[in-house]
Amino acid sequence: MIFSDAFERVRKLTPLYIGNLAAKIPIIQGGMGVGISLSGLSSAVANEGGIGVIATAGIGMMESDFFSDFPAANLRALRREIRKARAATTGILGVNIMVALTNFADMVRAAIEEKIDIIFSGAGLPLNLPGFLTKDSVTKLVPIVSSGRAAALLCKRWTEHFHYMPDAIVVEGPRAGGHLGFKREQIFDPAFALEKLVPDVINAVRPFTEASGKTIPVIAAGGIYTGADLFKFIQMGAAGGQMGTRFVTTHECDASLEFKQAYLDSKEEDIVIIQSPVGMPGRAIRNPFIDAINNGEKHPFQCPYHCIITCDYKNSPYCIAFALVNAQKGNLKHGFPFAGANAYRTHEIISVKNLMQTLMTEYNQAEQAYLSRPSDDQNPR
Repeated sequence: MIFSDAFERVRKLTPLYIGNLAAKIPIIQGGMGVGISLSGLSSAVANEGGIGVIATAGIGMMESDFFSDFPAANLRALRREIRKARAATTGILGVNIMVALTNFADMVRAAIEEKIDIIFSGAGLPLNLPGFLTKDSVTKLVPIVSSGRAAALLCKRWTEHFHYMPDAIVVEGPRAGGHLGFKREQIFDPAFALEKLVPDVINAVRPFTEASGKTIPVIAAGGIYTGADLFKFIQMGAAGGQMGTRFVTTHECDASLEFKQAYLDSKEEDIVIIQSPVGMPGRAIRNPFIDAINNGEKHPFQCPYHCIITCDYKNSPYCIAFALVNAQKGNLKHGFPFAGANAYRTHEIISVKNLMQTLMTEYNQAEQAYLSRPSDDQNPR
């Protein structure tokens, strides 16, 4: 057959290389707080050849002193979850640490001391992240950005101040779940679609890769739901994709069954944009709690945590951390689930193993369809 060599390549998906790490399947499981992606989900993904990620936001939610000693509870839980995940897999593990966390520095130091493979960091620009590395550190650093401008700024800053280049860069578009790095009016603007952002970031980092000789893989994130989506962005030049929403409805996801059921029961019109107390828009599944907020039925209260630097906790009608903790535990009367734009497409709870197999089948089908097209149509888009 004319495409026999090309079809052979379908079965040889290029691994995702981040420094000396190689993920057999170029999929990163997005870090989902509060308590949605912990050691259970992350180790399962790593065992299937992807990169599993523990979310550090509110990770100490099950600790007895979470309310009375928020920083200590989170540090203790972070170390425990990393060790539990490492005991369950020999695969690649990462942690997601938001720049906006009030305990950002302590969490970064702890993760590096625990020799986590990768730190993913967004919700602000991690301008000084390489400064936490020591001479014997093995941890790779991967910032999360929402524009080529931010990617270039970080490359320049890290190079000039730390003689260090990002080991990879995640570019997250506005269809992601949870807190978004976009203004509300940008979220549905085609000019900010992930299809625009991926080439923008690739072009922005190219001068730095050419000058240093170091490869900086760009990973697409935010709205990637199928293997076909992954194939599309790899065709654009991305080295892989980050996915969160589709991993929620797996048996191994660390959220409660009620949280997962909210995904299964959701319809497209239920996926809404809210204004979070932390000053960012966020994407969530609408429920009575969100309706009560919108109707003015919630009132300012005393903040128990002050976990996010930007949170307007003195005037907020509710605590975002408390709401997300409740949701993770299944108490949706007093909280709500964050979710990506595709959450309504979930229909069943399956194993991570089956999900990864499905994603690869979808990827292969997309590649075969692409390779079967006339050669003039095979230019990356």
